[in-house]
Amino acid sequence: MSDLKTVLRACPLFAGLPGAGIAEAEALARWRYFQSGEPIYDKGSMQSSLCVIANGTVRISSVNSEGREATLIIFGAAAWFGDTVFSPGTPRVYGATAHDATTIVEVPGEGFRQLLARYPEAYPVALDLVSRRLWSAMSIIADDALRGIDARVGRRLLFLTQIQGYDEFDSRPMTFRLTREHIANMMGMTRQGIHRVIQRFERAGLLKLEYGRVTVNDPRALQAYLTALPD
Repeated sequence: MSDLKTVLRACPLFAGLPGAGIAEAEALARWRYFQSGEPIYDKGSMQSSLCVIANGTVRISSVNSEGREATLIIFGAAAWFGDTVFSPGTPRVYGATAHDATTIVEVPGEGFRQLLARYPEAYPVALDLVSRRLWSAMSIIADDALRGIDARVGRRLLFLTQIQGYDEFDSRPMTFRLTREHIANMMGMTRQGIHRVIQRFERAGLLKLEYGRVTVNDPRALQAYLTALPD
């Protein structure tokens, strides 16, 4: 298993901290371990902490009054989550669940905010990352309202690569632990509808579907393909 410092340094949100700041974050952090399907925190809870994934994957979701879960996003190793770390005193907007056996590093929200206050040079990095997530979320909303099914599914997969640190010019393959059912749940579509879209992407050489896994072969090529689709 990686040490705390290695996990924190791998997380983009800590990239703006100097060595002394990373050491202080390490002193605040603790390991937490979850089995597949185990809740990390519930929607509406008041806990404020920043979580960094050491290994495994985490599902961010919302559940309606009938108990039906809608998956919003799935985070992998080195990703950070915790939607109230920048807004203490507010309830969690979404719930977080271990998608498979997962280890996270948890940093208290107040401690993280104090770190940013002591090392203001880290603020631009944090602000840029939060802004990118907001921009991506707004783009998904626009896609859902204005674009066709292929563009919607492709953009959601690109979003998954972007939150792992990839950008629109990246050509490295990225693999996610996702099934067609997971993607259908995220998109509010049927499994059959998703299957047809995935098949089109596979024929174009953009995706590879294996048992329980989807690989984006080349995010840059997928972006170009989606840009060329008619509105």
